[in-house]
Amino acid sequence: MRELPDVSEFRAVTILLPVINETEALRSTVEIIEAEAGMDVCEYLVLTSPRTSQESLSVIQSLQSAFGERLRVHLQSLPFLGGAIREGFMESRGSHVVMMASDLETDPHDVAVMIERAKRSPRAIITASRWREGGSFAGYSPLKLGLNKVFQLGFALLYQSALTDMTYGYRLFPTALVQAIRWEELRHPFLLETLLKPLRLGVAIEEIPSRWSARTEGESSNTFLQNFVYFRIGLKTRLQPRASLLAAAP
Repeated sequence: MRELPDVSEFRAVTILLPVINETEALRSTVEIIEAEAGMDVCEYLVLTSPRTSQESLSVIQSLQSAFGERLRVHLQSLPFLGGAIREGFMESRGSHVVMMASDLETDPHDVAVMIERAKRSPRAIITASRWREGGSFAGYSPLKLGLNKVFQLGFALLYQSALTDMTYGYRLFPTALVQAIRWEELRHPFLLETLLKPLRLGVAIEEIPSRWSARTEGESSNTFLQNFVYFRIGLKTRLQPRASLLAAAP
Protein backbone atom coordinates (compact mmCIF):
# COMPACT_ATOMS: atom_id res chain seq x y z
CA MET A 1 0.00 0.00 0.00
CA ARG A 2 1.19 3.50 -0.77
CA GLU A 3 2.45 5.20 2.38
CA LEU A 4 0.58 8.19 3.78
CA PRO A 5 2.60 11.40 3.43
CA ASP A 6 4.27 12.66 6.60
CA VAL A 7 3.51 16.37 7.05
CA SER A 8 5.78 17.60 9.84
CA GLU A 9 5.02 21.33 9.83
CA PHE A 10 2.55 24.00 8.83
CA ARG A 11 4.02 26.57 6.45
CA ALA A 12 1.10 28.29 4.72
CA VAL A 13 -2.43 27.54 3.61
CA THR A 14 -4.34 27.66 0.33
CA ILE A 15 -7.96 28.76 0.65
CA LEU A 16 -10.28 27.05 -1.85
CA LEU A 17 -13.32 29.14 -2.82
CA PRO A 18 -15.77 27.59 -5.31
CA VAL A 19 -17.90 30.32 -6.91
CA ILE A 20 -21.12 30.09 -8.92
CA ASN A 21 -23.28 33.10 -8.01
CA GLU A 22 -21.64 34.57 -4.90
CA THR A 23 -20.68 38.25 -4.96
CA GLU A 24 -20.51 40.31 -1.75
CA ALA A 25 -20.40 37.12 0.34
CA LEU A 26 -17.27 36.10 -1.56
CA ARG A 27 -15.71 39.51 -1.00
CA SER A 28 -16.53 39.41 2.73
CA THR A 29 -15.12 35.90 3.05
CA VAL A 30 -11.76 36.89 1.57
CA GLU A 31 -11.56 40.17 3.50
CA ILE A 32 -12.29 38.52 6.86
CA ILE A 33 -9.72 35.76 6.33
CA GLU A 34 -7.12 38.26 5.16
CA ALA A 35 -7.67 40.51 8.17
CA GLU A 36 -7.47 37.69 10.71
CA ALA A 37 -5.06 35.19 9.16
CA GLY A 38 -3.60 36.75 6.03
CA MET A 39 0.01 36.26 7.11
CA ASP A 40 -0.54 32.47 7.02
CA VAL A 41 -2.38 32.41 3.66
CA CYS A 42 -0.14 31.89 0.64
CA GLU A 43 -3.03 32.06 -1.84
CA TYR A 44 -6.76 32.26 -2.39
CA LEU A 45 -7.69 29.80 -5.14
CA VAL A 46 -11.06 30.73 -6.64
CA LEU A 47 -12.70 27.81 -8.44
CA THR A 48 -14.99 28.85 -11.28
CA SER A 49 -17.09 26.98 -13.83
CA PRO A 50 -18.86 27.87 -17.09
CA ARG A 51 -21.92 28.52 -14.88
CA THR A 52 -20.22 31.20 -12.78
CA SER A 53 -22.24 34.41 -13.13
CA GLN A 54 -20.92 37.57 -14.72
CA GLU A 55 -21.56 39.42 -11.45
CA SER A 56 -19.36 36.93 -9.61
CA LEU A 57 -16.63 37.21 -12.24
CA SER A 58 -16.65 40.99 -11.79
CA VAL A 59 -16.10 40.63 -8.04
CA ILE A 60 -13.33 38.09 -8.66
CA GLN A 61 -11.63 40.51 -11.04
CA SER A 62 -11.73 43.28 -8.43
CA LEU A 63 -10.26 40.94 -5.82
CA GLN A 64 -7.48 40.00 -8.24
CA SER A 65 -6.67 43.67 -8.63
CA ALA A 66 -6.39 44.00 -4.85
CA PHE A 67 -4.50 40.76 -4.10
CA GLY A 68 -2.42 40.28 -7.23
CA GLU A 69 -0.77 36.86 -7.56
CA ARG A 70 -2.08 35.76 -4.14
CA LEU A 71 -5.53 35.31 -5.68
CA ARG A 72 -5.61 32.76 -8.49
CA VAL A 73 -8.57 31.64 -10.58
CA HIS A 74 -9.01 28.07 -11.79
CA LEU A 75 -11.67 27.09 -14.35
CA GLN A 76 -12.76 23.58 -13.42
CA SER A 77 -12.82 20.71 -15.92
CA LEU A 78 -14.48 18.09 -13.72
CA PRO A 79 -18.17 18.87 -13.11
CA PHE A 80 -20.02 19.92 -9.95
CA LEU A 81 -18.77 20.97 -6.53
CA GLY A 82 -16.76 17.83 -5.83
CA GLY A 83 -15.03 18.09 -9.18
CA ALA A 84 -14.06 21.71 -8.50
CA ILE A 85 -12.60 20.91 -5.08
CA ARG A 86 -10.77 17.82 -6.33
CA GLU A 87 -9.01 19.97 -8.93
CA GLY A 88 -8.39 22.63 -6.29
CA PHE A 89 -6.63 20.07 -4.09
CA MET A 90 -4.23 19.24 -6.92
CA GLU A 91 -3.63 22.92 -7.74
CA SER A 92 -2.92 23.98 -4.14
CA ARG A 93 0.53 25.35 -3.35
CA GLY A 94 0.28 25.63 0.44
CA SER A 95 1.43 22.97 2.88
CA HIS A 96 -2.23 22.88 3.95
CA VAL A 97 -5.51 23.61 2.23
CA VAL A 98 -8.90 24.84 3.48
CA MET A 99 -12.11 23.55 1.90
CA MET A 100 -14.97 25.97 2.52
CA ALA A 101 -17.84 27.85 0.86
CA SER A 102 -17.79 31.39 -0.50
CA ASP A 103 -21.40 32.20 0.51
CA LEU A 104 -20.79 32.73 4.27
CA GLU A 105 -22.47 29.42 5.20
CA THR A 106 -19.01 28.53 6.47
CA ASP A 107 -17.94 31.17 9.00
CA PRO A 108 -14.68 32.71 7.71
CA HIS A 109 -13.72 33.74 11.25
CA ASP A 110 -12.99 30.05 11.93
CA VAL A 111 -10.08 29.93 9.48
CA ALA A 112 -7.73 31.61 11.95
CA VAL A 113 -8.72 29.05 14.59
CA MET A 114 -8.11 26.16 12.18
CA ILE A 115 -4.68 27.51 11.27
CA GLU A 116 -3.61 27.80 14.90
CA ARG A 117 -4.69 24.20 15.52
CA ALA A 118 -2.84 23.07 12.38
CA LYS A 119 0.35 24.71 13.59
CA ARG A 120 0.16 22.51 16.70
CA SER A 121 -1.04 19.40 14.84
CA PRO A 122 0.26 19.65 11.25
CA ARG A 123 -0.52 16.00 10.43
CA ALA A 124 -4.17 16.29 11.49
CA ILE A 125 -7.32 17.34 9.69
CA ILE A 126 -9.04 20.24 11.45
CA THR A 127 -12.77 20.04 10.79
CA ALA A 128 -15.65 22.32 11.76
CA SER A 129 -18.67 20.94 13.62
CA ARG A 130 -22.06 22.54 13.95
CA TRP A 131 -23.01 19.99 16.63
CA ARG A 132 -20.21 20.52 19.14
CA GLU A 133 -20.82 22.84 22.08
CA GLY A 134 -20.41 26.38 20.75
CA GLY A 135 -21.58 25.44 17.26
CA SER A 136 -25.04 26.10 15.85
CA PHE A 137 -27.42 26.15 12.89
CA ALA A 138 -29.32 29.27 11.74
CA GLY A 139 -31.95 28.98 9.01
CA TYR A 140 -31.95 25.15 8.90
CA SER A 141 -35.38 23.54 8.65
CA PRO A 142 -36.43 21.39 11.65
CA LEU A 143 -36.88 18.35 9.38
CA LYS A 144 -33.40 18.64 7.88
CA LEU A 145 -31.93 19.30 11.32
CA GLY A 146 -33.45 16.12 12.72
CA LEU A 147 -32.36 14.02 9.75
CA ASN A 148 -28.86 15.48 9.95
CA LYS A 149 -28.54 14.52 13.62
CA VAL A 150 -29.71 10.97 12.95
CA PHE A 151 -27.24 10.68 10.06
CA GLN A 152 -24.34 11.93 12.20
CA LEU A 153 -25.10 9.52 15.02
CA GLY A 154 -25.55 6.60 12.63
CA PHE A 155 -22.30 7.10 10.77
CA ALA A 156 -20.35 7.82 13.95
CA LEU A 157 -21.52 4.42 15.17
CA LEU A 158 -20.74 2.74 11.83
CA TYR A 159 -17.21 4.15 11.80
CA GLN A 160 -16.74 3.83 15.58
CA SER A 161 -15.86 7.50 15.78
CA ALA A 162 -16.52 10.31 18.24
CA LEU A 163 -16.82 12.88 15.43
CA THR A 164 -20.06 14.86 15.54
CA ASP A 165 -20.35 16.43 12.06
CA MET A 166 -19.16 14.40 9.10
CA THR A 167 -21.12 16.20 6.36
CA TYR A 168 -20.09 19.82 6.95
CA GLY A 169 -17.71 20.72 4.13
CA TYR A 170 -15.49 23.05 6.12
CA ARG A 171 -12.05 21.58 6.81
CA LEU A 172 -8.32 22.19 6.81
CA PHE A 173 -6.18 19.36 5.44
CA PRO A 174 -2.49 18.68 4.89
CA THR A 175 -2.23 19.21 1.13
CA ALA A 176 -0.05 16.16 0.55
CA LEU A 177 -2.73 14.00 2.20
CA VAL A 178 -5.60 15.06 -0.07
CA GLN A 179 -3.34 14.74 -3.09
CA ALA A 180 -2.57 11.12 -2.12
CA ILE A 181 -6.17 9.89 -1.70
CA ARG A 182 -8.22 8.43 -4.54
CA TRP A 183 -11.39 10.51 -4.68
CA GLU A 184 -14.57 9.29 -6.36
CA GLU A 185 -17.49 11.65 -5.79
CA LEU A 186 -18.25 14.72 -7.91
CA ARG A 187 -21.36 16.14 -6.26
CA HIS A 188 -21.96 17.24 -2.66
CA PRO A 189 -21.43 13.75 -1.14
CA PHE A 190 -17.75 14.45 -1.85
CA LEU A 191 -17.82 16.53 1.34
CA LEU A 192 -18.51 13.38 3.37
CA GLU A 193 -15.93 11.43 1.40
CA THR A 194 -13.22 13.93 2.41
CA LEU A 195 -13.67 12.92 6.03
CA LEU A 196 -14.47 9.21 5.80
CA LYS A 197 -11.49 8.15 3.70
CA PRO A 198 -8.91 9.84 5.96
CA LEU A 199 -10.77 8.38 8.95
CA ARG A 200 -10.44 4.87 7.50
CA LEU A 201 -6.75 5.54 6.86
CA GLY A 202 -6.14 6.40 10.50
CA VAL A 203 -5.51 10.13 10.04
CA ALA A 204 -5.96 12.21 13.20
CA ILE A 205 -9.03 14.46 12.99
CA GLU A 206 -9.73 17.35 15.38
CA GLU A 207 -13.08 19.15 15.58
CA ILE A 208 -13.73 22.79 16.38
CA PRO A 209 -17.23 24.25 16.98
CA SER A 210 -18.63 26.35 14.14
CA ARG A 211 -21.77 28.37 13.49
CA TRP A 212 -23.64 27.70 10.25
CA SER A 213 -25.95 30.34 8.71
CA ALA A 214 -28.07 29.93 5.60
CA ARG A 215 -26.79 31.83 2.58
CA THR A 216 -28.43 35.17 1.87
CA GLU A 217 -27.51 35.56 -1.81
CA GLY A 218 -27.74 33.23 -4.80
CA GLU A 219 -29.14 29.70 -4.71
CA SER A 220 -27.67 26.48 -3.39
CA SER A 221 -26.99 23.70 -5.90
CA ASN A 222 -27.38 21.03 -3.19
CA THR A 223 -30.91 19.63 -3.50
CA PHE A 224 -32.59 17.72 -0.67
CA LEU A 225 -32.68 14.49 -2.69
CA GLN A 226 -28.90 14.59 -3.11
CA ASN A 227 -28.57 14.03 0.63
CA PHE A 228 -29.61 10.40 0.22
CA VAL A 229 -26.62 9.78 -2.06
CA TYR A 230 -24.37 10.35 0.96
CA PHE A 231 -25.28 6.83 2.13
CA ARG A 232 -23.69 5.30 -0.98
CA ILE A 233 -20.21 6.72 -0.46
CA GLY A 234 -20.52 6.27 3.31
CA LEU A 235 -21.24 2.57 3.13
CA LYS A 236 -18.86 1.93 0.23
CA THR A 237 -15.94 3.59 2.02
CA ARG A 238 -16.60 1.57 5.17
CA LEU A 239 -16.34 -1.70 3.22
CA GLN A 240 -13.43 -0.86 0.90
CA PRO A 241 -9.95 -2.22 1.63
CA ARG A 242 -7.73 0.57 2.98
CA ALA A 243 -5.22 0.10 0.18
CA SER A 244 -7.85 1.01 -2.39
CA LEU A 245 -8.42 4.42 -0.79
CA LEU A 246 -5.06 5.76 -1.93
CA ALA A 247 -4.21 6.91 -5.44
CA ALA A 248 -1.39 5.27 -7.34
CA ALA A 249 1.98 6.75 -6.50
CA PRO A 250 3.13 9.36 -9.06
